[in-house]
Amino acid sequence: MPATKAKQKTATKAKNKTAAAKKSKTKPAAGGQAKPASAKRGAKAAASKKKKVEATKTKKVEATKTKKVEATKAKKAAASKKKTRAVKVAAEAPKKKAEAEASKKKTKDVLDFAEFPAGSVTRHATTLCLACIFRLFTKQFGLAPRTAYNEIRRYAPTVGELTSRNPQRPFFKPSEEKNTHCPYCEAPKRWHARVAVHRVEGGKASDAARRALVRKLPTKDEQFQIHEEKKTARQVFFEWLERMGQELDFEDDAAWMIEASRAYLERREPKADWAEVFEGLRAVRRSQRLDAGWERDGVRLFLAPPIYNDVLLVQYLVSRSHRHGGRTFEGRLTLPELVRRMRYGGHLEAQGITDRDRFDVLEQLVERITGGDEPAKLHFIIDRRELLDKVKAVARG
Repeated sequence: MPATKAKQKTATKAKNKTAAAKKSKTKPAAGGQAKPASAKRGAKAAASKKKKVEATKTKKVEATKTKKVEATKAKKAAASKKKTRAVKVAAEAPKKKAEAEASKKKTKDVLDFAEFPAGSVTRHATTLCLACIFRLFTKQFGLAPRTAYNEIRRYAPTVGELTSRNPQRPFFKPSEEKNTHCPYCEAPKRWHARVAVHRVEGGKASDAARRALVRKLPTKDEQFQIHEEKKTARQVFFEWLERMGQELDFEDDAAWMIEASRAYLERREPKADWAEVFEGLRAVRRSQRLDAGWERDGVRLFLAPPIYNDVLLVQYLVSRSHRHGGRTFEGRLTLPELVRRMRYGGHLEAQGITDRDRFDVLEQLVERITGGDEPAKLHFIIDRRELLDKVKAVARG
């Protein structure tokens, strides 16, 4: 029995020691004995935070890669789309060009002089004040407003009224001002109608084109009126000379002299493409090796002596009323100087002119260059379309 009790005591002591050891392990120690557990928790938190940071970085890297891939795909898609569009545009270009040309033909003005020889057509425009005519019909003639408008629609201006250098009421010179008023009655722009007259010189070069154009013109409301005048070749030439003198700017000798030369050459040889010949031209010279015709060398045009002398004569005639003496490529020339130059150059002898009087020489030169008393016809096409449109507009109020 005593032995049994001793054994039990020994076992109990051992159990107590084991329990005490377990308690010492599980219970936190006072003061600095708690450090190992806190460090362990901090390490766990740091590891967790590191994992989160790494996960965030990984997500960002993956997102960046995804964005790059998507951007690359978008660029490829845009390039493919652009290429497809370019191919489509290139394929549709001929079709669009054809449609544009067809549309241009449809909207092309019926009054087209593109087929006429250069220099055979001249245009003159003047402005007509409808208010002046309306007041004339209503106040002086006592017509009702509707009757007055109907009379204005039928009004046919004469060629002389439309081509006069100093237009008379109700006509006045066109102005490009936005708020222009009639110089006679101060009527605003809505009462102004521009009437144009196209002068076509008759001849083999222009007759076929003129007949074809007249056949195409509409006849409704007499939008276009045709007039014809018979004159001599000399009269036609001097009328052309006078109109050219009104259009040229004599302040710039180099410009107007070349322009006058071109205008004469267009009359002389209407079938040549003088627009191309004079493109970028800077000088016109007498040729020392050509006996006839002309040639261009760079920015200079060389004329055979007979043509060059005719050009000098035209320049002299068109400028002598604007300057003291005629201005030409050879400088300012009086009539004696012009005749002397042509005589010593052999031009008069080549033309069979032997007179010594300078006025007789000038008359013969003009006779030869104009055609003299040969019969000629002038055809006038008066465009009344704007007149009819403006009358309709003011009648509606």
